[in-house]
Order: sequence, then structure tokens, then C-alpha cells
Amino acid sequence: MAEIKLENVVKNYGKLEVVHGINLDIAHNEFVVLVGPSGCGKSTTLRMIAGLEEITDGEISIGPQVVNELPPRKRNISMVFQNYALYPHMSVRENLGFGLKIAKQSDAMVEERVGEAAEILGLQELLDRTPAELSGGQRQRVAMGRAIVRHPEAFLFDEPLSNLDAKLRVQMRTEIKKLHQKVKTTVVYVTHDQVEAMTLADRIVVMKDGWIEQVGTPMEVFNHPVNTFVASFIGSPPMNLIPATVEGAEIVFADTTRLPVPARLESHISDGQKVILGLRPDDLTPEGHGIIESGQKASMQLTVDLAELLGTETILYTQINGQEVLGKMFDPREVEPGESMSFNISLDKVHLFDAETQKSVRLG
Repeated sequence: MAEIKLENVVKNYGKLEVVHGINLDIAHNEFVVLVGPSGCGKSTTLRMIAGLEEITDGEISIGPQVVNELPPRKRNISMVFQNYALYPHMSVRENLGFGLKIAKQSDAMVEERVGEAAEILGLQELLDRTPAELSGGQRQRVAMGRAIVRHPEAFLFDEPLSNLDAKLRVQMRTEIKKLHQKVKTTVVYVTHDQVEAMTLADRIVVMKDGWIEQVGTPMEVFNHPVNTFVASFIGSPPMNLIPATVEGAEIVFADTTRLPVPARLESHISDGQKVILGLRPDDLTPEGHGIIESGQKASMQLTVDLAELLGTETILYTQINGQEVLGKMFDPREVEPGESMSFNISLDKVHLFDAETQKSVRLG
């Protein structure tokens, strides 16, 4: 069993603390994605699990064993890096089997494991090529194959798709998801790309400035963000966040625009409270061009500054309270800049955050 457990893990570089006593339990066979902006501590956390960085304080366990003092080679994990780290003078076959040969495994075992990995990843026809003869996606598959042959207890991925173009990233996301389904083992995956996190993860760990902000399934994190950082980081386009004040049964913006307080949030707020209203673009849609759902709704007349046609939908840039706000038009038509449109707002999907703490009012 390859559960991974972090207890009060701290990392200092000199006097600078970059990871602040984080706690995380990763279940056997779970695919967990650490996501956040550059400098949030996600890669440092992964490298501490791998043993490539010493921890300053706390405890890391892989299975039943505390691994704080174990070197990387004794942790029975495999790591896939963003730069592939393939040996350029070796064939694909030799790259796949090199780690096993260094570990003095028999030729028969090396051949068996290499063949197994090549079949899983569709590399059979590439075994005699060198890395220079491969595409970026093929090199990444070889890097994953080199990890597979070791039969590790856990795979660690450090931004493995960041060097690929957009089309290849989509293809490789699919490959990695299929790999996890075939090779039943624990995966810890680091990325700054929230789309990768949403599409790959069983659970997402959102990090900021060396802290864990939220842990949950993709839908939990998307639908119930605990604070404004998570709300704005998860989702594409990001959630609109608009300062406002609660006045009785209404949410009032500085330009006097008003919305009813969503019924489900009435008991979580107080009159006069300063809040930040969160609204995803999908839930701010022009009349006749939204996804029809039952529930509490409101409408608002807004002027469109810019329209970005994406084919099946259009992103509409408008303003509330002098702040840029994005809406979304489904089944789109041509929209001219400066056009005034009536927008429907799904109040059932509105989020409210306390302006002082930045936390969801539902946590108060």
C-alpha cells in the first residue's frame, strides 16, 4: 500500500520559510494534483516527498514507513520531470531499462519490464530510436515508461507537460489519465495549470505562499471555494469578484446597482456587512443565450465592451461598478462593442466572501 502522509511539514531555506507546516493524507491509488501559482511551494513539497529536498521539520511517510532520513533511491518512488531527463546517446529501449540495469536486475527482467511499459504506452515501434528522433510527446511517454518499469509505490510528476504545445498537452493529459487507470498506483502531480488539475485529479490541493488553501475533489473546489484566492484560481475564465455591501435583503455595489441576497445565503450574512460577490461567467448570460435552469434568478442591464467569439460560445466583457466583469453567451450571435444587453444572473450560483477575511461567508 502506498499511502503518502505529510504531518506538519516545514521547509526553510536559511531563515526563509517557504512551506509552513502543511498536513496532507494521500490514499493508495489516489491521483492528487498540487496546483498553484509559481512560488507557492508545490514543487518543493513534491521534492520533499521524493527526498530531493530535506525537510526542515515534520514527518513524511510512504506506506507504513517514515522516510525523512531515507535517500530517494530507497523510497520506491519514480519521478517524471518536465525536461524528460533522457540520455541522448541511448535508444528508447536503453533509456527504459537503464535504471533496472543500474539496480543489477537480470536481463530477462529488464526485457520483460521494458516490453510491458512499451506496450502500455504504445512505444513498441520506437524502441530503437534515440530521443533526438522523437517528438516532444513521444519523449514524455518514454520518461513515463522509465518510471513504470520500476514498479514504484508512487509516481511523482513535476510539471511534466509544461514544455509541450497546447494540442500535445491535451493529448498527454489523456495519456496520463489512461496510465493511472492501467497502472494502479498512487500519483502526486504538480502543475500551475488549473485545467490540468481539474481534468486529471481525484483530489486537488490548492496552494498559495507555502500554505494549503483547500483540498477537495475538482467539483468541490470549483463549486465551493473556501476563499477568494481559490475562487479566482480555479475556473477558466476565472470567477468575477466584485466588492459590495449588504443592505437588508439586497447586495449593493458602489454604483448603486442592486441584486437580491440569494436565499441560501441569507442566514450567513448581516446587514451592513462588506462582502465580495463571486460570479462565474457561465452564470452571467444574456437573455435567450444561457443554459436554462430552474432556481432563483435576477437580471441586469449591462453594456458590452468586447466580445470574444470561441465558436459554440462567446466571452462578453462588460463592467459592474467600474470593474471588468466577464459573462458568457451560449448559442452566440454577433455582438457589437457598446451594445446594451439584458443579462440573467443565476443567484443559486452566486458566492459571497467576507471582504475582510476573504473567506466564504458559509464558513463563518
